[in-house]
Amino acid sequence: MAASRKLASFRLPPLPTVSELIKLYNLRAEKQLSQNFLLDLKLTDKIVRQAGNLSDAHVCEVGPGPGGLTRSILNAGARDLLVVEKDTRFIPGLKLLSDAAPGKLRIVHGDILTFRMDRGFPVDIAKPWEEDQPNLHIIGNLPFNVSTPLMIKWLENIANRTGPFAYGRTRLTLTFQKEVAERLTASTGSRQRSRLSVMAQYLCTVHNCFTIPGRAFVPKPEVDVGVVHFTPLVKPQIEQPFKLVEKLVRNVFQFRRKHCHKGVEKLFPEACRVELTQEMMQKADVDPILRPTELTIPHIRALADAYAHLCTHEPSLIKYEFREELRMKNLTKQRRTPMGTFSDMTTGTPESPQQPC
Repeated sequence: MAASRKLASFRLPPLPTVSELIKLYNLRAEKQLSQNFLLDLKLTDKIVRQAGNLSDAHVCEVGPGPGGLTRSILNAGARDLLVVEKDTRFIPGLKLLSDAAPGKLRIVHGDILTFRMDRGFPVDIAKPWEEDQPNLHIIGNLPFNVSTPLMIKWLENIANRTGPFAYGRTRLTLTFQKEVAERLTASTGSRQRSRLSVMAQYLCTVHNCFTIPGRAFVPKPEVDVGVVHFTPLVKPQIEQPFKLVEKLVRNVFQFRRKHCHKGVEKLFPEACRVELTQEMMQKADVDPILRPTELTIPHIRALADAYAHLCTHEPSLIKYEFREELRMKNLTKQRRTPMGTFSDMTTGTPESPQQPC
């Protein structure tokens, strides 16, 4: 207990401010990398508080940049902070922080999309999935251009209990564009309800913590920023493979203003589309004229179970992609010439995509 109090009371020694470091190392936010610096330590402290008690915790920070959020994490009492930074320009400033917090800050120069976080921390911090969360947190002020693909990757990791979730139900506290934050937490029937809403909420408890005005960042982005906290569920609300659920939800929400059966249809090849769509909707007992935004998680679960049943009887269905079939049709049309009939007789035509039914 005394050790925890000691860690929690750790404060960094006097250092140049984040603004001074930016000037010292001549750092500029790169627009093509969607970089925006958060310099107000009161706001970075507020983000860190959303993660919970970091005393004696292991933390991975994504994209620390000039280190504002990094300082707040260290001051919150983290035992071990691993930062993953892709941009080499920020490494010297981070090394300055590392020297000021001996043994607490580790720096990895790499891409978070490919970094093996399951190798980044001691195995003894892992907790069984059904028990409390491990004392491990992921925190980050994410660049806008990687936030959604990174979140989808982590959701797949949660479903498979891999990556940072090999240690257990690791919690995440992350920033997103306000619009994305609203999608992640959108309730059934709301205008913001989307593929991302369903994918996040069937695997996690998702909480939209607060919004940071764009003017707080340097340079000022055109949008405000939302801070979102995720806690993986002990038991996912849909117990089907992540790829199957993702494919189903992606297809359903591609026609978000139409009836949901329109998206379900695109799960099946044209030759058997009507028949299998009707069978799937009936088996799931879901009203085919509901809009995608009106579908609840139980609706999606029933559809996923029905789709999985059909794929069990015809395994090639899971590999079918509507857009690939469409691409092949367009390619065939482009290859046709006024002499197409003669060419077909002499050289043959491109084979049609293999149809599972």
